[in-house]
Amino acid sequence: MNKLEVINKVSRITWLFWFMKIVATTLGETLGDFLSMTLGLGYMIGIAITLSLFSILIVFQLNLKRFIPLVYWLVIIATTTLGTEISDYLDRSLGLGYSLGSSILFCCLICTLIIWRLKFKNLSVYPISDRLKEMYYWMAILFSNCLGTAFGDYLGDNLGLSYLWGAAITGCIILIVIGLHYFTQLNQIVLFWIAFIFTRPFGATFGDLLTKPIAKGGLNFGTAQASLIAILIMGILIYYSNQMNQKEEQRTI
Repeated sequence: MNKLEVINKVSRITWLFWFMKIVATTLGETLGDFLSMTLGLGYMIGIAITLSLFSILIVFQLNLKRFIPLVYWLVIIATTTLGTEISDYLDRSLGLGYSLGSSILFCCLICTLIIWRLKFKNLSVYPISDRLKEMYYWMAILFSNCLGTAFGDYLGDNLGLSYLWGAAITGCIILIVIGLHYFTQLNQIVLFWIAFIFTRPFGATFGDLLTKPIAKGGLNFGTAQASLIAILIMGILIYYSNQMNQKEEQRTI
């Protein structure tokens, strides 16, 4: 087997990756709201629970020797759920508001990327085998998901846009990024992180559409039911991703 494929720890950036990212963010939104709102635990306890889950999963992921789709996507889901709790805590519990909260998260993301760039001379997101580089990778993903959550909430709460309009705006931004990817020479790493940030509110708006009351433009499924739907879809996609990964590994033997 090709050495590069053996030691790689993260997913390839394909259409399947982006589709799974959107579903994972939908699950992160509904699961985060289920913990903090439906169960009435509040953002601090929600952060404690999701941070504990994230910590366990990230330690497991960092100690793996190769890319395992199930573990990788569980960590992604954990970052989206934790990102929801952190963003809501900054914006609502601490009363910082979406502008200041987003600015803090944006600075955290930029600082992470700058340190990553200085340490490794690049910001390539595939392949990744070095443990320290992978830690920067997951930190950047966590801050990106936090920032994406804040932006999505800003569209709905501050601008008063419906969930469908919020999805339309973030969807248009993603389409623009795709166009820039294929038809311009703009830096691909920059485009990746822009797309990564905006797939978070794009997926989260579907979570809100599923869970919010009909009077507020939602379908009123409830956070528990919506989370179960997202878990089912994500489970199917993870299984498919694992099958594709196994076939790819066999071709490199």
